[in-house]
Amino acid sequence: MGTVIAITSGKGGTGKTSITSGVASSLALMGRSVLCIDMDVGLRNLDISLGLSDRALMDFSDVALGRCSLARAVVEHPDLKGLSLLSAPMTMPASLTSDKVRALLAEARAGYDYILIDSPAGLGPGFQLATRGVDRAIVIATNDASSLRDAQRTVAELDHLKTIHLVMNRIQTKLLRKLRTTIDDAMDTAGLPLIGVVPEDPQVILCANLGHPLTTRGKRGAALACWNIAQRLEGQRVPIMRIR
Repeated sequence: MGTVIAITSGKGGTGKTSITSGVASSLALMGRSVLCIDMDVGLRNLDISLGLSDRALMDFSDVALGRCSLARAVVEHPDLKGLSLLSAPMTMPASLTSDKVRALLAEARAGYDYILIDSPAGLGPGFQLATRGVDRAIVIATNDASSLRDAQRTVAELDHLKTIHLVMNRIQTKLLRKLRTTIDDAMDTAGLPLIGVVPEDPQVILCANLGHPLTTRGKRGAALACWNIAQRLEGQRVPIMRIR
């Protein structure tokens, strides 16, 4: 049975979608079967980060509401074997319930090793829908005070989960020095164990604009950080990246 992981942030603009794409493509390169589900209804962008822009004809609501099968709705990546996408609708159907999403996830567990959900920003109905049927969660935060506060609030909403980890994204050591803070301080503020530190990296935007998954451009910078996170999800002991 596959593992369902919600990747969330509370606050928007933390790089949640790029982390979802980077970790998913890393797991696929490791030989795992991975389904990415974009649940950011109305603001979907995961297809861009994965290099699958506008390829999806059906979305997760079509599957959850019985309008088509999961196999028909998913889009397989043409270059990364084992990596697939289930996109989000432009609007949230009124008939879509958490029980129907749970049934969709149960079906996906039977066919994939990992199901990564790109959760919408905020803690509203979309967030609740994206996180109620999952096995674990990864909260993405940056080092600014508002992002860490929102991470705390997100953790409080995820108290039904036993396993929640923190990823500190877009880290710049010069900024940390100016703020006189550390990654340990951020972990204490968020109240979560750390599963990854990702540096600020212009390759993230470049790869998205070119339609290339981040980890296909070599294992360095943010791509290496996502690879390390994927290894830790696999149970491997990998040192946290030192960002210079």
